[in-house]
Amino acid sequence: MRLLAHLRSNPRARLALLLIVLAFCGYGLAIEWSGVQLVIDRLHWYAFAGSVAVTMAGTWAMMMAWRALLADLGSPLPVLATTRISFVSQLAKYVPGAVWSFAGHVELGYDKGVPRLRGAASVVMALGVAVAVGLVIAAAGLPLASASAARHYLWLLATIPVLVVCLCPPVLGWLTDRLLGLMRMQRLARRPTWRGLLVAVGWSVLGWSLQGVGVWVLLASVSGRGLHVLLLAVAGYALAFSASLVLVVFPGGIGPRELILIATLAPVLDRPAALALALVVRVATTVSDLAWGGIGLLIGRRALAAAPRADAGRRFDAISRVDAEPRLGPGAQGLS
Repeated sequence: MRLLAHLRSNPRARLALLLIVLAFCGYGLAIEWSGVQLVIDRLHWYAFAGSVAVTMAGTWAMMMAWRALLADLGSPLPVLATTRISFVSQLAKYVPGAVWSFAGHVELGYDKGVPRLRGAASVVMALGVAVAVGLVIAAAGLPLASASAARHYLWLLATIPVLVVCLCPPVLGWLTDRLLGLMRMQRLARRPTWRGLLVAVGWSVLGWSLQGVGVWVLLASVSGRGLHVLLLAVAGYALAFSASLVLVVFPGGIGPRELILIATLAPVLDRPAALALALVVRVATTVSDLAWGGIGLLIGRRALAAAPRADAGRRFDAISRVDAEPRLGPGAQGLS
């Protein structure tokens, strides 16, 4: 625990750890490069393009899950405004320290009238829902994906009841209050409802499924396998991504996500092929993040250009109002 606390509070330690992980990944890539290159050469460009498109759709669904939670807490936002806030902020997840993405969500939301405390709580809840749903999909899907996967991941079934309990509104609200307290913020005045949470869970399931399909498109292209590996791709990616979300010391989950994905694909791919696929998946998700970030910036520019001058005074009054809520503390964490 001391080591984790030191990593969270020391940017140099996080950077050093990231460099160590990247060095080991680079060494492993150099050793397996001949096999990796053969797999990449077999990858069709249209498979990569399709993977990026499906991944972008899945990322949008995850954004809608956060929007549903934000509305449930009392701050409904238009889809375009939520798109800009979420995807511009997500660009900061590649910077060491998850506080930057978290702060982006909270402060850009505040510019749209979302109280900071409510914005912070919604981000914490969205992270919790995404991780819990991803782990449930992995726990239910991996044992069913193949006989080999069942031998290694059957124990995950035992985690499903715990995760489902954590997704219940009273428990999720209590956990959110605990995390807000660790970030030196006030407790949440309004708790999530069953309806709002079910909507968020539904969007999260759709998001994980679409992102897993993006992995399957690449897997089918390099391996020649069909629909019978779809469940493995969806469940394996859900486990890799949701687990890496918790490891906030790694920007964008770089390193752990690839290692977990390689391990889950072992039943159908050898090590060089799995390594190659993990690298291509990383590129596809990065392209998706950059594309959505560009769309978010474009939405912001068009909104500023279309805003009438008469609104300037009202915006100044809104920004100048007394805000009793605390600003972000130095220990805040967010989506990664």
